[in-house]
Amino acid sequence: MATVVRGVILVGHGGIPKGCPQELITILKRLEAQRRAAKMPPSLEELELDTKIRQWPRTPESDPYQSGLEAVAAQLRANLGEVLFAVAYNEFCAPTLEESVEDLIKKGATHITVTTTMFTPGGSHSEIEIPEILAHLRPQHPGVELRYAWPFDLQLVANTLAEQVKRFA
Repeated sequence: MATVVRGVILVGHGGIPKGCPQELITILKRLEAQRRAAKMPPSLEELELDTKIRQWPRTPESDPYQSGLEAVAAQLRANLGEVLFAVAYNEFCAPTLEESVEDLIKKGATHITVTTTMFTPGGSHSEIEIPEILAHLRPQHPGVELRYAWPFDLQLVANTLAEQVKRFA
């Protein structure tokens, strides 16, 4: 019987760090829109620009989103026990979901569960992009179970929000 090594990846949206030139973001978004409209793979220019933005130097001050997601990740990791753990970002920040999956597989993960901080239906990242990425990765790693822990139970989300509101009432 094969050993099961569990991994978890928390996916956040990703933020644009202070100091990153807005024109880089504008060009990247234009290239992404053109690619999607043409239903083509990313161009070399788009890939290079995406990497440049994702690798932009960050601190908690220049990218409070990344710092906040890392804090949530630390709490989540502490609640999960013995699992391999990684963080990933949909855009603007590294690592990508693909990179985090590959990293956990290299570390021996055989069962990876992906979850996101994007709780509500209707978002393109949570409803379309993450499932597409996982569908693309599954054939490349047939010995690895890749699961997506989504959609969220909206009653549980509402309960969490109600507790938050009560803390400030």
